[in-house]
Amino acid sequence: MLQELSIKNFAIIDHLDVTFKNGMTVLTGETGAGKSIIIDAVGLLAGGRGSANFVRTGTDKAVIQGSFVFPADGTTYQVLDELGIDHDDGNVILQREIHQNGRNTCRVNGMLVNTNTLKRIGETVVDIHGQNEHQELMQPEKHLGMLDEFAGANVAKLRTQYQKIYQHYTQLQATLEHKRANEKEWAQHLDMLQFQVKEIAAAQLRSGEEDELIAERDRLDNFQKINDALQRSQVILTGEDAAPGANDQIGEAMQAMQGIADFDPAFNQIASSLETAYYALSDAVGDVSSQLDLLEWDEGRLDEIERRLDVINQLKRKYGDSEDQVLRYYDKIAAELKQMQATDETADDLESQVAAQQSSLLKLGEQLSQGRQRAAEQLPTAIHGELADLYMDKTVFTVHFTRSKSILSTGLDHVEFYLRTNPGEAMRPLAKIASGGELSRIMLALKTIFSESQGITSIIFDEVDTGVSGRVAQAIAEKISGIARASQVLCITHLPQVAAMADHHYFIAKEIVGDRTETKLAQLNEADRVHELARMSAGTQVTKLALEHANELLALAAETKQRR
Repeated sequence: MLQELSIKNFAIIDHLDVTFKNGMTVLTGETGAGKSIIIDAVGLLAGGRGSANFVRTGTDKAVIQGSFVFPADGTTYQVLDELGIDHDDGNVILQREIHQNGRNTCRVNGMLVNTNTLKRIGETVVDIHGQNEHQELMQPEKHLGMLDEFAGANVAKLRTQYQKIYQHYTQLQATLEHKRANEKEWAQHLDMLQFQVKEIAAAQLRSGEEDELIAERDRLDNFQKINDALQRSQVILTGEDAAPGANDQIGEAMQAMQGIADFDPAFNQIASSLETAYYALSDAVGDVSSQLDLLEWDEGRLDEIERRLDVINQLKRKYGDSEDQVLRYYDKIAAELKQMQATDETADDLESQVAAQQSSLLKLGEQLSQGRQRAAEQLPTAIHGELADLYMDKTVFTVHFTRSKSILSTGLDHVEFYLRTNPGEAMRPLAKIASGGELSRIMLALKTIFSESQGITSIIFDEVDTGVSGRVAQAIAEKISGIARASQVLCITHLPQVAAMADHHYFIAKEIVGDRTETKLAQLNEADRVHELARMSAGTQVTKLALEHANELLALAAETKQRR
């Protein structure tokens, strides 16, 4: 349910903070006061389309924030888990900013999300139903989803299984059709991949090889310089003919200093340093000698290195800027080649695979149709019961099935709701014959049936009672109040009968502050509610009779709720 709503710089709202509770909450006020603006704000939190036109004139951005809580097993938490959004404290905060340049910033529990993600979450959070929003009833393609919703878990499970197989079926079919339509291109691409994989594999390329070869080439290219340096170093360190080398001279100095080391710590330090130098030079003499022994001129090896570097450079020119990039490209095309070869090998079997998947879909589709047919037998009874409460007891509602000529993602059925509002008339498509008032009541009947199964914890009715009065208005009021037993309901209304059934009542007014128009909202106490209901009944002139009638409405509403 929606616990708290904060709106800043949105249309004619400067700043508004409101706390909502469970049950049925109504918002009333004069026309144009901004009631629907509040609903628009909630709609934006649920992922509705945003526009810079919503930003209050003279401000940089509009900010809307809502705090929600849901049942532990709620669908919203499941979606948040799929998206990796934390909700450890059980509180979900949706926030949306709309900037003057049209940019939108959306957050869920502080995590930035795009509007599509916000909409996905919002669909599980709130259901907004307005007086002109009968699109689900007016669009026959939406009727199947409504029937499946009524049918419950068994049909939902079958539909999930069906759609999983359908997805595989369409992938196989697309592969087969693509291969048939592009035989030449397929063969050319296959040949190219085979050549590239073979070329790179034959090269036996490994990461870091080029650097190693360049280093070896540089040694061979500078053989004479390296040999001269090693020879000269050896002569200097070891001496030539009878002349002592640097290492021997350091050794003599070390021995001399060791003879006087005990006379002074300074002498001892010098002796130690000379000893370190002596052994370091001895190691160097050994290293120089080893390098000279290893030093070998091999002109054939130099040619071999140049040829190998040329192979590596050719591969880099074709497939990447480095050995690692070439190897990554190889992995990619090797996988693609494997898939294409597997497809090629099973190409003859593709048709049979498609046929097998089609057979599975037809079998599962029949089970799905049977489940829907059973639900279609029960739905009219449930609808008729609700419509009778709404004074449409003569109305006949049926579910019309048509078998699809092709396999659909939703099954094998086309479903459309049919209606007969008056005895003696023919059954006709609901979308073509129902009036606005009838659509409102039919949708309200459906909401009543679905409210417990939908899992949506907040339902908003935006003036769905427009155009009705008298006993129908009272029936609608009781129906909305009944829905509020399973879900939090926010309702904008002009009917005193609906407002009287509310558990909580807010009054919305438009004020001029300075030279700006602002929307203000206040929760009404019992005395204020009486006056507001009287105003709704009588208009601007609140009479004693209107006040008495308002008290009667509240008393009747209390009795009605107690009888449940």
